[in-house]
Amino acid sequence: MKLALYPGTFDPVTNGHLDILHRACKLFDHVTVAVADNQRKGPLFSMEERVELVRGNIRGLNASVEPFKGLVVDFASKKGAIALIRGLRAVSDFEFEFQMTQMNRDLDPEVETIFLMPGSLYYFTSSTLVKQVSAFDPERVEKFIPLNVAAALKKKYNHR
Repeated sequence: MKLALYPGTFDPVTNGHLDILHRACKLFDHVTVAVADNQRKGPLFSMEERVELVRGNIRGLNASVEPFKGLVVDFASKKGAIALIRGLRAVSDFEFEFQMTQMNRDLDPEVETIFLMPGSLYYFTSSTLVKQVSAFDPERVEKFIPLNVAAALKKKYNHR
């Protein structure tokens, strides 16, 4: 069985993330969405909230969701994953992803990195932009996020 990890902070999960997940599920027998405990990014949602927001959007997919701490290649090895799934939206993502891929390859040459591009509707969508706009006008980002995320953002920002 070919397993892949789709790691990220997912603060919050967007339709762009889910688009990448759907594409990855076509390529692998199972994909685990690995929600990183990355406190340096100052997440809006707790680890538990982020896991639950993802979980609410993976029904019917050959996917699961788990939190993790530490190095993603170590988690991949522990889970028996052969690949890491990474999304590329624009050229600006490439430099960071390239560096991270080279480091991961050095740390564990057995784990490959697969880059997938989201559909054109999601090239510019990011969790950061969604949070920034949602803080002022949550309805304007609803087309970029799942319904459970829209509700969670309204609650976080005290919108009715």
